[in-house]
Amino acid sequence: MKIRTIALFVGLASAGSMMSINASAEELRMSWWGGNSRHTATNEAVKEFEKVHPEISVKTEYTGWGGHLERLTTQIAGNTEPDVMQTNWNWMPIFSARGDGFKDLREYSNVLDLSQFDQSALEAGTNNGKLNGIPVSMTARVFYYNKDTWAKAGLPYPVTWDDLMKAGPVFKEKLGDEYFPLMLEGRDIIAMNRSFMVQKYGIPMIDEAKKKFAYSDEQMLEFFKMYEDMVNNHVTPSSKYVASFGKANLYEHKPWINGEWAGVYMWNSAINKYNDNLRPPQSMELGFYLMQKGADDAGLFYKPALMLSIGKNSQNPEDAAKLINFLLNEPEGYNAMGLARGVPLSLAARRALSLDGTIKDDDLSVAGLAQIDDLPKKLITSPHFENPKLLGLFEEMIEKMDQGSMTVEQAAKEFMSQGNRILRRAIK
Repeated sequence: MKIRTIALFVGLASAGSMMSINASAEELRMSWWGGNSRHTATNEAVKEFEKVHPEISVKTEYTGWGGHLERLTTQIAGNTEPDVMQTNWNWMPIFSARGDGFKDLREYSNVLDLSQFDQSALEAGTNNGKLNGIPVSMTARVFYYNKDTWAKAGLPYPVTWDDLMKAGPVFKEKLGDEYFPLMLEGRDIIAMNRSFMVQKYGIPMIDEAKKKFAYSDEQMLEFFKMYEDMVNNHVTPSSKYVASFGKANLYEHKPWINGEWAGVYMWNSAINKYNDNLRPPQSMELGFYLMQKGADDAGLFYKPALMLSIGKNSQNPEDAAKLINFLLNEPEGYNAMGLARGVPLSLAARRALSLDGTIKDDDLSVAGLAQIDDLPKKLITSPHFENPKLLGLFEEMIEKMDQGSMTVEQAAKEFMSQGNRILRRAIK
């Protein structure tokens, strides 16, 4: 009886010990958006992290771009956000107006090596004196073209805005109604038109001091007229035409895969997934950046491609910082990640990936970044430029124009009126 009692006690003690060990094992959650290449690379990097830190497990949550912000908004509102989140630069005013919506990453500099990042990059992720997000890479939209389709059209890549406008009728005549020189979605249109306006007028789109648009009524009409002219000149398909193919990422649509949509105005950090989805042997090539004669600013929307942040409700923020440091600064992490989030800002990662040939001058993302570095950049874009409500309003206006329920004059006037109301509420 005594032996049985001792055995039972030892068994319970052993089970209790195991329960204690299991209970102490920490689980982190990490979320991001992206395409299959980013999902694969990040999951591989996370596995490497778990090998180095077996005491920490990481649950990964990933989606495409569509719906990701809405999902994260719900999580943050319910205090159930992941420990580590891929975040967008323009989300900071939404989720952290006073800098307290995310953990201050500087508090974890004992495990997160911030010395690998340029101070100006860290400033881009700083809100009200607190480092809310660490930029993984920097990016801007530039012009990329399907070299095979453009060759069939018999045209060189455009150098000026007029060249682009003239390419539309040639594509239609030589290749047919389904072929367009450029494919633009709402976010691309507003960014590209802003670039044109900066080059022409030398003013930003948003005046943060006055909490309103910096454009006059006439300039806003010109802004919208530019889109109408591109559709009428067969430069880009209308939003109505694009919607007929259903909801999907642009690079998943058949016209893109088949080469009918022969160009994009796209983030250099994202271009490889567009190139990878083309039907072989088609491929993309970096084009010239369209410039107005005499312009001293390209009007680029230059910003962190994406950032990594730690949720304010994280129970294990130091381990979350370890994960971020592993992905960005440690060999097993950045080797697994490669260029899946663009050319890395981390000095250690950039040096190593350059030496082993991962970062190549002819890579579309790298070539785009080199062009961005060479272009004149004077005006800083307001983070409110990508306010989701403002972008949604712009897309609504061009959809109504394409459907014939609103004239270009009405769309410009409505966007100016409603947009100013959005800005007044958003800019603190």
